[in-house]
Amino acid sequence: MSLSLTLACLWAIGANILAMTPSKDHHWRNAYVLIAIGIPIVGYVALQHGPWIGLLVMAGGCSVLRWPVIYLMRWVRRIGSRNEPAE
Repeated sequence: MSLSLTLACLWAIGANILAMTPSKDHHWRNAYVLIAIGIPIVGYVALQHGPWIGLLVMAGGCSVLRWPVIYLMRWVRRIGSRNEPAE
C-alpha cells in the first residue's frame, strides 16, 4: 500500500478514536483539526493515485465529518438564496 493511502487509513482510525472520546464542544475542535490534516492527505492521494481515488477518499472523509459538511451546505444555500435577483 502506498504512503498516501496509509496516511488516509491512519487518519480514518484517528478520527474514529477521537469520536469515541468525550468532548465538551461536541467534537468541533477535533473536526477542525481533522479537516486541516485531511485536506493535504486527500491532495496527496489524488496526486499519487489520480482524481477518482482522491474523490473516493474525500467521500470517506465527508462521511466521517458529515456535520461540518451539512452545515457548510446549509450556509452555501443561505448565501445563494440571498444573492438571487428579485423578480
